[in-house]
Amino acid sequence: MSPERLGQHFLSDANWQERIASAIRVDDGVWVEIGAGHGELTARLARRARKVLAIELDHRLATRLRETTASNANVEVIESDALAVDFGKLAGGDRFSVYGSLPYYITSPILHRLFEHADRIDAIHIVIQFEVAARIVARPGRRDYGYLSVVSQWFGRPEIVFRIPPGAFRPPPKVASALVSFRLPGERGELSSEDEAAFLDVVKECFAQKRKTLRNNLRARLGSRTEDVLREAGLSAGARAEELTVSQFAALFEVAREK
Repeated sequence: MSPERLGQHFLSDANWQERIASAIRVDDGVWVEIGAGHGELTARLARRARKVLAIELDHRLATRLRETTASNANVEVIESDALAVDFGKLAGGDRFSVYGSLPYYITSPILHRLFEHADRIDAIHIVIQFEVAARIVARPGRRDYGYLSVVSQWFGRPEIVFRIPPGAFRPPPKVASALVSFRLPGERGELSSEDEAAFLDVVKECFAQKRKTLRNNLRARLGSRTEDVLREAGLSAGARAEELTVSQFAALFEVAREK
């Protein structure tokens, strides 16, 4: 499958490669690289990291990457779909950090897979479409604020480090990109994995139809208890999901599961 079919845009500009390498502050731990491509960042990661696990789906690129990194004993190339990788098993029980230049259409699924291992991740740095980056860091009351914002801020503290112009890539995408860095943990509470999954389901339902109130979006789940739950959580009957902070969603969930 061609790079274009895979949605790949390679960061070919050496100046931008160096800016990213400096911004993510590579330490001497284990680093997982998603979408290693031609190794644009792999060599820079390998200079300081104890171990680099470079994931690349494209067979030709993975083969070439093995050749170009053969002299780096701390680099292992994994030819695989990142969505099929068990990141925890891959890192061999160690804590790890992540860098990835992600195809735009799988940004959210990749983040969700990484968040499954949030307890063992120190930081996540991703190059993604700027529009998606804006959604990730959006605060309550902003148009871009939604389910992806809440999930991202639950697990980490995301920030847009800088924008990256289309011309830094080959082939150039039609939109601007951004480097987004997550420091973990975020506002995550002490929930069991089962309760955390239930919490995220509730958040998703709250945003199911953004123009509707929480009362309407949650009625299928809570039935006649809906107004009581909202009131006990300190929320008005007319409140909408886009107005709630992450901590307010957590409080709403706590009340809902107790009633």
